[in-house]
Amino acid sequence: MHIFRDADAPLLLATLMASKRRAADLVGVIAALDLILEGAIPPSPKLIDSFGRLSTHGLIAELDGGYVLTAEGEKMVVGLPKKAISDERVDSIREDLAGYPQADDHPAVVLTVEAIHAAIKTHRASKSGTGRNMLMPKTKAAEAAAKRAGQWRHAAAARRRKAAR
Repeated sequence: MHIFRDADAPLLLATLMASKRRAADLVGVIAALDLILEGAIPPSPKLIDSFGRLSTHGLIAELDGGYVLTAEGEKMVVGLPKKAISDERVDSIREDLAGYPQADDHPAVVLTVEAIHAAIKTHRASKSGTGRNMLMPKTKAAEAAAKRAGQWRHAAAARRRKAAR
């Protein structure tokens, strides 16, 4: 029986989060790991081992240059509580992995240290980049353009109709 390591459960959850609609690229998986582990991304050798271990056991597969959960992987995470915090979800996945019957008959996903370093670097650059802050107040010109002129006339007409009844 193979033992699953500490980075396997968060990686499985990160792959689930990153590949909701399509196969997730490595940067998306790293971003989801960063969100789950609150900034503590595991080192590259641990990630390479986890990808290899989860893929050989048939839980993660490579598809169109991205990574998705297989049917067995989806079965494992289908019963997770939706409103639980990420630590509780990771613990639940870790318990499921402990009782998972392993089979080494699936192809392994092979990653390089350079690919993981590039994905981490890209994620950190996008995280620290300047983006549009939605919390900043709008300018006066944008507010004036958003208002529709002449609405007060129509409101009075509606009042007259109700009074005539």
